[in-house]
Parts: sequence; structure tokens; C-alpha cells
Amino acid sequence: MKKIVILMVVLFSIGLQAQEQKNKNAKYTFEVNGNCETCKKRIENAAFGVKGVKSAVWNIETHQFDLILNEEKTDVLTVKKAIVAVGHDVGELKADDAVYDKLHHCCKYERK
Repeated sequence: MKKIVILMVVLFSIGLQAQEQKNKNAKYTFEVNGNCETCKKRIENAAFGVKGVKSAVWNIETHQFDLILNEEKTDVLTVKKAIVAVGHDVGELKADDAVYDKLHHCCKYERK
């Protein structure tokens, strides 16, 4: 009986570990406000500044940001906060007005 209980505990803990595994190539797409090539460089550099980001591509025309990251090292909210910190609104997250105001005039977009 004792061996059965130990076996069940071991199997249960293995099952929990399998559920906790994070995706090493998680893909996300979301909107980031911006206007030009300078914005593109700033947005992508902000994302690549987050450890665990594997790919970061912002499309100037559609404002869609495609992200691939290692969820064992970071999460999508951390990347969004890094982009907001350099002056670009990301969906529900808004850049600080002082940071936005420092953007070059061509980089200023209509804020909602």
C-alpha cells in the first residue's frame, strides 16, 4: 500500500511539472501606435531589450506587431511595457505623456 501511495505522488508531481512548462516560441500579435521608420526601430529595439524576445517585427502600414518570445524568460506584458516606456501606446497600455511629448514630430500619432 505504501508503494502505491508513493507511486501516485511521483506520478502526480510529474504531471504538475508537465503542465508548468512554458512555450519557448510563443507567438503574439498586437497593435502598437507609431508612424514611421524611426518608430519601427524604436519599437523593435525596445522589444529586443527584453531578455527572451526572439523576434520582433512592427509593420508601419498596419501597426501590427509580431512577437516571438520564450515564455520561460519573459511574458508578453513585459514586452508591451518596454514598448510603452519608449513612448508608444500598446492597446490598453498608454505611454507616459512626458515620454510621448519627447518623440520627434514625425513619430507623434493620434492618441485615443
